[in-house]
Amino acid sequence: MKAQNWNGGGKDEGEAWLSCHPPGKPTLYGSLTCQGIGQDGIPEVTASEGFIVNEINKKSIHISCPKENASSKFLAPYTTFSRIHSKSITCLDISSGGGLGVSSSTDGSMKIWQASNGELRRVLEGHVFDVNCCRFFPSGLVVLSGGMDAQLKIWSAEDASCVVTFKGHKGGILDTAIVDRGRNVVSGSRDGTARLWDCGRSACLGVIADCGSSINGVAVGAADNSINLGSPEQMPSEREVGTESKMLLLAREDKKLQCLGLQSRQPVFLFVGSDAFNCCTFLSGFLLLAGTQDGNIYQLDVRSPRAPVQVIHRSGAPVLSLLSFRDGFIASQGDGSCFIVQQDLDYVIELTGADCDPVFKVATWEKQIYTCCRDGLVRRYQLSDL
Repeated sequence: MKAQNWNGGGKDEGEAWLSCHPPGKPTLYGSLTCQGIGQDGIPEVTASEGFIVNEINKKSIHISCPKENASSKFLAPYTTFSRIHSKSITCLDISSGGGLGVSSSTDGSMKIWQASNGELRRVLEGHVFDVNCCRFFPSGLVVLSGGMDAQLKIWSAEDASCVVTFKGHKGGILDTAIVDRGRNVVSGSRDGTARLWDCGRSACLGVIADCGSSINGVAVGAADNSINLGSPEQMPSEREVGTESKMLLLAREDKKLQCLGLQSRQPVFLFVGSDAFNCCTFLSGFLLLAGTQDGNIYQLDVRSPRAPVQVIHRSGAPVLSLLSFRDGFIASQGDGSCFIVQQDLDYVIELTGADCDPVFKVATWEKQIYTCCRDGLVRRYQLSDL
């Protein structure tokens, strides 16, 4: 279900458009009308025929479409940070303690800011061209970034110094993953390779995969005991720390989703999807999600990966990021939609505000969700009642 023009509060009177798109059926259209603000400061909203307003407060509205058994809760941003970057924000992450954010932008900069108010703390300078991806190490004191200059860099969040630069890729780095506590990291590049790096010695420990196609997304997960990850052909370097019993997932431009044993480098499965894979994540020791350019979110079980557990298709817009969240996940797409699906909720939570601008990345800390968008804004949502 989608709602346009609803932003929580704002004008006393107004209208928002609703659409409910059941798979394989015609879209149902409706509208919400605001009759003014009640004494409690909460808008009084009625829905047109076929839709019901279940509940409303200052930051959210829950609407259902009984005929299609669809239900969505639309959540407006709690705060919006507009002064971190001047252009499209391509990536962001929040530190493990929740105190700091890091983000990269097409304005060429990468910045560290206070997660509570968006106040700028540090500017991380050193990449040539755009920074594609940035994330905190588990300690929350160190940042890993990858850029179009084919370099991976490690930074101190405390003094903004670049501590390590990894060179070896022949094309821009599109995604990274941190193994365990971060003695090793993985990178995926436009050159078609995924590499494992030793942070202490700033050396490449090996090319884990060379797939001849751009690697758009990488994820590392602990494998369930029932999964056969294969054995390494040669003895792993003692510099590899925490790679055993881990799976590596690669979202590839050539419509393939590849899974390998991280230490063994042996194939676990290769799944062919409907379009280029943009992103991937693990939900558990055997369940994973991957999103495609044509809007499909595949849920696969590593133990029987031939047929998906389910395929979620909300719109034809590219799936840009996927993140495991509680007992479900958060997804963002190129049409501005960003939504949370949870097993114990019979409704979907829609994070509003981006309108039609792509939401590139989502990060969470406890009950707070941060998104970054082409419109240059970081939005922070508060899930108070979940």
